[in-house]
Amino acid sequence: MDLRSLRYFVAVADERHVGRAASRLHMTQPPLSRAIRQLEDELGAALFDRTPKGVTLTPAGTALYGEADALLKQADRIRGRVTAAAGAARLTVGTLADAAEHVGGRLVPLFRERHPHVDVRVHEADLGDPTAGLRAGLVDVALTRTPFDTTGIGTQVLRSVPVGVVVRDDDPLAGCRSVPTAGLNGRRWVRLPDGTDPGWIAYWTGGAPDDAAPVLRTVQECLQAVLWNGTTVLAPVDQPLPAGLVVVPLADRPPSDLVVAWPKAGRSPLVRSFVQVAWAAFGD
Repeated sequence: MDLRSLRYFVAVADERHVGRAASRLHMTQPPLSRAIRQLEDELGAALFDRTPKGVTLTPAGTALYGEADALLKQADRIRGRVTAAAGAARLTVGTLADAAEHVGGRLVPLFRERHPHVDVRVHEADLGDPTAGLRAGLVDVALTRTPFDTTGIGTQVLRSVPVGVVVRDDDPLAGCRSVPTAGLNGRRWVRLPDGTDPGWIAYWTGGAPDDAAPVLRTVQECLQAVLWNGTTVLAPVDQPLPAGLVVVPLADRPPSDLVVAWPKAGRSPLVRSFVQVAWAAFGD
């Protein structure tokens, strides 16, 4: 048994319902149900009686609940003492604008549940730095998208997302189910900051930029350039769009990976923990 599986068990026991426990744990129901069944298999005993309205503890579950609750409280006390002895701790998380919601809404709460005394700060980078502050040493860990130069940087893929071309809803391509990259020839592309990773520019623009166009640094600036000026930009197909824009999937472009990234030199325990939390959140 590990502490994570015991926390899952205690949450289900407290809520008397797997769905409510999953919400409390910031996860989906299927992986929680699997974890509980794995714990039952390991112990060789049923811990819950399942009913259409929820679950109730079996005698074996009742016995485990008291022990697990005490053990988890002791583990929290140990963590608190170690944190106090180590002094104030801080983790700075870098993110691109379109990944910020994943950090603030999903990963940080889970991380803070594991490390409640850590000061978590979020640094939002612009499109000129796909490492989201890692390369410049501004952050400890980052949530970003590929492709970019990963020299000296470790990554863990969290999710792969197809990409498409963002166009106005009155564009001739708007009604297409998909479009090949060759079908975008002759279009005006966004211009990203000078010095941006060449691989990043080649992937996310796909064509020669309009040298007369202003430099765009944020996702929202790019989307507004499409809306107002008909400029062409690529984006993940799940990118939220303002009214008047649609995204048409690219038929021949490999997907972009949402990744958690860290410097290979000096990967701290807090960074390792954040990577584990991110993988658990998206792996579920």
